[in-house]
Amino acid sequence: MQVTRDFSHYVRAAGDGIKHIDLAVEGVHCAGCMAKIERGLSAIPDVTLARVNLTDRRVALEWKQGTLDPARFIDRLEELGYKAYPYETESAEATEVAESRFLLRCLGVAAFATMNVMMLSIPVWSGNVSDMLPEQRDFFHWLSALIALPAAAYAGQPFFRSAWRALSAKTTNMDVPISIGVCLALGMSVVETIHHAEHAYFDAAIMLLTFLLVGRVLDQNMRRRTRAVAGNLAALKAETAAKFVGPDEISQVPVAAIHPGDIVLLRPGERCAVDGTVIEGRSEIDQSLITGETLYVTAEQGTAVYAGSMNISGTLRVRVSAASEATLLAEITRLLDNALQARSRYMRLADRASRLYAPVVHATALITIFGWVIAGAGWHDAIVTGVAVLIITCPCALGLAIPTVQTVASGAMFKAGVLLNSGDAIERLAEADHVIFDKTGTLTLPDLEVMNAADIPADIFELAGRLALSSHHPVAAAVALAAGARSPIVGAVEEAGQGVRAVVGVELRLGRPSFCRAEALVGSATLDPEASIVAFSKGNERFILSVRQGLRPDAQAVIAALKARNIGIEILSGDREPAVLAAAHALGIAEWRAGVTPADKIARIEELKRRGAKVLMVGDGMNDAPSLAAAHVSMSPISAAHLSQATADLVFLGRPLAPVVAAIDSARKALHLMRQNLWLAIGYNVLAVPVAISGVVTPLIAAAAMSGSSILVMLNSLRARNASREIV
Repeated sequence: MQVTRDFSHYVRAAGDGIKHIDLAVEGVHCAGCMAKIERGLSAIPDVTLARVNLTDRRVALEWKQGTLDPARFIDRLEELGYKAYPYETESAEATEVAESRFLLRCLGVAAFATMNVMMLSIPVWSGNVSDMLPEQRDFFHWLSALIALPAAAYAGQPFFRSAWRALSAKTTNMDVPISIGVCLALGMSVVETIHHAEHAYFDAAIMLLTFLLVGRVLDQNMRRRTRAVAGNLAALKAETAAKFVGPDEISQVPVAAIHPGDIVLLRPGERCAVDGTVIEGRSEIDQSLITGETLYVTAEQGTAVYAGSMNISGTLRVRVSAASEATLLAEITRLLDNALQARSRYMRLADRASRLYAPVVHATALITIFGWVIAGAGWHDAIVTGVAVLIITCPCALGLAIPTVQTVASGAMFKAGVLLNSGDAIERLAEADHVIFDKTGTLTLPDLEVMNAADIPADIFELAGRLALSSHHPVAAAVALAAGARSPIVGAVEEAGQGVRAVVGVELRLGRPSFCRAEALVGSATLDPEASIVAFSKGNERFILSVRQGLRPDAQAVIAALKARNIGIEILSGDREPAVLAAAHALGIAEWRAGVTPADKIARIEELKRRGAKVLMVGDGMNDAPSLAAAHVSMSPISAAHLSQATADLVFLGRPLAPVVAAIDSARKALHLMRQNLWLAIGYNVLAVPVAISGVVTPLIAAAAMSGSSILVMLNSLRARNASREIV
């Protein structure tokens, strides 16, 4: 009977004729595994992306539509020695929990056996230099074997299984020499015990497994903590929503069945499943994920709401603008995944070193054994020295040096409101010594504010707001929002490029000063040079409204913090000179240019590059896309309006500008720790390998040294969690 496998349910479109699938892969523990999987899958024709996320052991695959069966990827992974299946969050988490429990059981068995074998080994060590009888020594050795052999058979399963899969696929990984070393040590110990020898190495073998398991458990726990960030995002996703299928009839439907233009009901205590705009009702909502503000905000007609927002009090009707994978929350989740899957320059260096490890260490161990035999040593001593070389040269520290820092730093940046969108963004950001800011939407908030609302009579402002609801112009939207307008004036007519008018007893007009016959007020009023001017007339009464984007609330503190870090700052903006001058003066930025084109910005960036500057461009990701690409590294504020167009290396959430400084601090700390870890790992091997080859290191000491180096690297990496200095 022929069995077919249909994985089409797990495949999604990635745009431009590209298909995407995520696969969960078992047995991925190191950078070497990642490199082998990515090379093996990328070799398949028409595969455009193969990227392993070591944090949740997931591989993301993209290929040209219609050319490949997803089952082929699973078959290829099996050929490489890895079991794979379609990735689903719940099943993947269940598998991860089961593996964590299994590792803890293995660690418990290994640790218990180590303590008991060591208690038996100490009398043997003492007796070898005193008067212990050979029969007594043999008895202690056999007791050690009785404890160590079954314990190693159970506790070594994570390494033995991985090594067997690799060898079955005619490849090697870091678990192969570990398994060989453990098995050789145990086998030699049994042989030595049978021949009544003074030395046995049961203690070294079982202690090696204990140290390795401690490192693996710590590594997995760290990855699960970082993955919890993404898990918290997933928990914000509502799976169903109350959709209006009639004027007063709702149906609870899956999010996949909701489309833009639909209307959904959002009740108190529910999380919003879609992005949209409130069309009826009033409530308070918690959307701190998007805005970065922990205080509840008022939601009423015209208020934008996002997937993941919690409705606190009233009932809202929301017109859908995006649902399912098109929402802002889904895009943030994808960006976080990119951060955890990303490849940095240092990680690629560690990958290449790890790939060379297996053949080099096996060759070194064999050369050591034969070298000692040729030098006149016995086979026993030569093999013991070879086992010590196998154990002490395990590149676990090298494999962990970069991924652990990147994982911790990515999680720390996310907590600070920054998402990575490029593999080597951390290193490039750490090198930045000059920042160029765009003004509009970057130093200023994307939303417009009515600056002189308090000077307009309340009844007049209310009428202006209601009339503004009938216009599609963003300035009118700002007037409507500021006035708290909820119901438009019936019969209002918008005249393109001029404004909107209606008759309510008298004629009302909102728009250009000339449209409202208010030119005289513009000439006589003292207006904000940054502001856009909109006029309102009620009969013969005329009023001027000043509308502009305000500076981000912490912009001054952020600029001061950047200066304190000896980072050069300037503004390049396409806006009018008075507006740019006012912003530069308010922020204390001496170097600025107004009215610049995208080409002008690129020319300035190239000029700074020639001077040796590493430029960070911070722009809104839309008209700044060319200059974002030209800079050494780039960052963009994120919002629903232009999220899909963000081409920056990093994006930051919310209204504050503080994430820019936090990202720089985190990147500098992470780069420093990456370099430290690489030197620790390289220095360890440079010192340890010659010592092991010289024969002065026993397998027990080799096990302690190798595991100690891995634990030291992981503990050092955890320092990336708290990198940002206080913004002054």
